[in-house]
Amino acid sequence: MIQPKRLFDAVAYQLEKFPKSDMFCSKVNGTWKPWSTAETQQIVNRLSAGLLSLGVGGKDFTVENADKIAIISNNRPEWVFTDLAVQQTGAILVPLYPTTNPLEIKFILNDAAVEYIFVSSTEMLEKIKDLKADVPSLKNIFTFDEIPGADHWSKLTAAADDALLAKVDATRSAISEAHVATIIYTSGTTGTPKGVMLTHRNIVSNVFFSKESFPFVDAPESKVLSFLPLNHIFEKTVTYIYLFSGIGIFYAENMDKIGDNLKEVCPDGFTTVPRLLEKVYERIMSKGNELKGIKRGLFFWAVALGKKYDNNISGGWWYNLQLAIANKLVFSKWREALGNRIQFIVTGGAACQENLLRIFNAAKIPVYEGYGPTENSPVISVNRRFPPGNTRFGTTGPVINGIEAMLTEEGEICVKGSTVMKGYYKRQDLTDETVIDGWLHTGDIGTFIDGKFLKITDRKKELFKTSGGKYVAPQMIENKCKESPFIEQMIVIGSERKFVAALIVPSFTILKQWMGQNNIPFTTKEEAVRHPDVVAMYQRVIDKYNALFNHVEQIKKFELLHDEWSVETGEMTPKLSLRRKVIMEKYKDVVENIYK
Repeated sequence: MIQPKRLFDAVAYQLEKFPKSDMFCSKVNGTWKPWSTAETQQIVNRLSAGLLSLGVGGKDFTVENADKIAIISNNRPEWVFTDLAVQQTGAILVPLYPTTNPLEIKFILNDAAVEYIFVSSTEMLEKIKDLKADVPSLKNIFTFDEIPGADHWSKLTAAADDALLAKVDATRSAISEAHVATIIYTSGTTGTPKGVMLTHRNIVSNVFFSKESFPFVDAPESKVLSFLPLNHIFEKTVTYIYLFSGIGIFYAENMDKIGDNLKEVCPDGFTTVPRLLEKVYERIMSKGNELKGIKRGLFFWAVALGKKYDNNISGGWWYNLQLAIANKLVFSKWREALGNRIQFIVTGGAACQENLLRIFNAAKIPVYEGYGPTENSPVISVNRRFPPGNTRFGTTGPVINGIEAMLTEEGEICVKGSTVMKGYYKRQDLTDETVIDGWLHTGDIGTFIDGKFLKITDRKKELFKTSGGKYVAPQMIENKCKESPFIEQMIVIGSERKFVAALIVPSFTILKQWMGQNNIPFTTKEEAVRHPDVVAMYQRVIDKYNALFNHVEQIKKFELLHDEWSVETGEMTPKLSLRRKVIMEKYKDVVENIYK
């Protein structure tokens, strides 16, 4: 049996242990097309050979001298083929988000001195062609879609011959687990992108620690839907968990088609971020608001039951009987919309609202929250499927097996182990600030509940002091207030100010329904957020949540905004976290008006 130590060992491992006919699947001309394990092995080896024909390789296998290959693409089998093929040459993959802005792309390509880049579509091709003159290291662009005048990636696989394939075998066997497999640039919420260097050992050890802890059991009959960007370490690591577990991976067509694809694929699970779960819940609640009479009553009765659900404490026979009825009459339709086979949904990347966790789990849609930064490959903790007693709502679960964790005096989460990054590329200064005596300082503030369950309370850098010298943790307030169906997005402000305030983006679908029910005409979003009755209603919402916080943390004033924040407009990172600095700059006049 192969003992996997490098990421690309996943293919040979799967071929030996549980060869599949559907290792990967994606939509091609409207039909799901499968790629088998054997077919994948052949494609990856031929692509490695094609790269070697260009002179690509690890050279002396140091991170400084290894060639850098970039990829900017939607999720698809070709993404993983390229990742595996690049690894086998000893080169280093530099993945980018398709939504990354041109200035950031140019910085990353130059910082890493990227020589070749793989792109998915005409749009991505044009984006890179526009930058090519400003990236002197870039030699060529290869495309996954067939585009007239562009070099298709099949040009590389076609270049493979017996001599090159033999060279692939020799090169692959010389690559150690200490070799850097990827450099992932994290834009974060502020500042210049930092290149996180992750070795094969970093990611493979995280894969097997997570696989054991969650646990992910070997399940060759299982399948998952993948739609979180593969260039994010969360989805990449989970991909290798699937590959080493024999789970088939189906790629969603795009974000708009996820609902359709769930019904078609009927997956056993998927990974997501809280923002997407919130959107699913908002759509469900919007449909519930449209119901009339008994159906409407039943719907909101079921939701109210779900909010009281606790997986560790029985609600008693009467509650359990009611929940069983709610599951049969209401929640069964929710499960059908997700394909009716969901065994797990893992959410990470940001804090998930506790209400959502309670409701989805009550509805027999198991959602497990986890946590970890790119610098740890990434998983630090995760709520577990079994044995019982290893999941607690409102926390990110127990620390996974295989790594050490501790909290500093101020509550910063630090971890140590084989999963901690090699460092930041070309930034020894930042590395020395972040990894001290082997301990990764995450910048996240947390606490242990019952000495076991890790709870993230805030980002160290996002804590702020009011002018009165009191510390405020904005995320905690934001997450609680966003439990209101009327609040889509929110940022809590008040650094060096007299009091705490907030900028709020309403959930316009719910707001529009409320306005209709209260005979208030809805014309435009701009007019809606200025309507006195709407502002008064939001004041009541804020008053309700203020009662849960200390006086210094309470929101004294707020402003309703008419534009939703997005990656495209710059207020959110690609993993859908708030860019606080950008928002504060964009709305500085609004903020000044609040504190006038």
